[in-house]
Parts: sequence; C-alpha cells; structure tokens
Amino acid sequence: MTVFGRPDGDQVVVREPAPAEDEALRVTAPVQDTGAELRRELEQLRRAMQSRGTIDLARGILMAAFAISADDAWKVLVATSQHTNTKVRSLAEQVVESAAGAPLPEGVRQRLCAAVARAAADAPRGDEEGTARTTSPARGR
Repeated sequence: MTVFGRPDGDQVVVREPAPAEDEALRVTAPVQDTGAELRRELEQLRRAMQSRGTIDLARGILMAAFAISADDAWKVLVATSQHTNTKVRSLAEQVVESAAGAPLPEGVRQRLCAAVARAAADAPRGDEEGTARTTSPARGR
C-alpha cells in the first residue's frame, strides 16, 4: 500500500493492485479481443465454405474450356479477381453463369483471357499437357 501526503496535512491512501490482480487484468482484456477475433474468423470461414463449391465449379469450367491445370485455373481466378477488383467468389459466380450462356462483362472477359493466356504460356509443354485453347469464355466455344 502506498500513502501519499497532501500539502494541507491530510493523508490519502492509494491502494495498488496485488500482483495476481494486475496479471488477471492484463489477461482478461486480450481474451475479450481474442473472442471477437475468433468470431470474425469463424464468419470468414463460414463464407469461404459456402462459396467453395462455386469456386471449384468455376475452376473446373476453366480447366475444361482451356485445357489448363487445377493450379493454373486457380491462378487465373486470382489474377482476374485482382485485376478487376472483384472478389474471387463473385468472379467464380460469373464464370459459372457464363457456362450457362450469360455473357461475362467485357472487362472481366478481357482480363480472364489475358490470365488464361499467361497460364497457358507458363504451363510445361509435355505430351500429356497439350496446348491451351484460345477461345474466350462465353464466346466462340
């Protein structure tokens, strides 16, 4: 305990927290923050699980349409997403809809074609790989 004296002669007693109390206060605050972080992470994971099927379907469409690998299809989606400022989930929905006949927005179509061309150029050339087709999604299949 710490006792301070004031100039008028009165004494004020200030109680300092015990080391165990001080530690408990430091531990409680981060736990509350961690709980909020865990809730945010859980929500993000739930959204990811909901969109995974659509993203996998879009990858499959790209793989079939352009004879590219699963990894390259993922890279195409990510690159196109970044260059069009579109979430991968939204882009995947557009690709799936384009397979059903809906046109892709022109900017998305151009970026997707450019990403497919890069992926095809970077792909190893072996007997089993073949070459990528150059038709664009939702056009000239």
